[in-house]
Amino acid sequence: MIKSNLYILLVLISFLSFSQNENCTSIYLIRHAEKVRDGSKNSNPHLNAKGLLRADKWKDILGNIKFDKILSTNLFRTLETALPISKTNNLEILKYKPSLKFYKNFLEQNAGKTIFIVGHSNTIPSFVNSLINENFYKNIKDNNNGNLYHVYKCGNNNPTHVLYYIN
Repeated sequence: MIKSNLYILLVLISFLSFSQNENCTSIYLIRHAEKVRDGSKNSNPHLNAKGLLRADKWKDILGNIKFDKILSTNLFRTLETALPISKTNNLEILKYKPSLKFYKNFLEQNAGKTIFIVGHSNTIPSFVNSLINENFYKNIKDNNNGNLYHVYKCGNNNPTHVLYYIN
């Protein structure tokens, strides 16, 4: 029993040292927080009170992560969702236009970086699917602003991915 525990410990230590030396990329993606829904035809609403609280909650949840880049679409609700993490990391929010062309080679172009991305119910799952090269995630339901997708890739290994729900 002791030999097997020692063996497991040695495997873990070698794995940890190997993964620390690799060029690892970590990408966190979320949909914007709750937006104003006042019945108007406004296509660019701001966050509502609940959304502002959720944006701060994302800052608390992801506050121990040092991001290298923060990306958001150019709409009030996504920019306002990204703002607290932007301030915490003292980083400018870079604006992007969701498209397959933008997603293509994103992992390779950002190797070794830790990135936070805010998008929309119909763009974030597509972005993640492009990163993992698999049609795995479906559009986010309209009442769901709590999904956190994490894509992680080290070296030439295939990316791993996980979906968390934060209420």
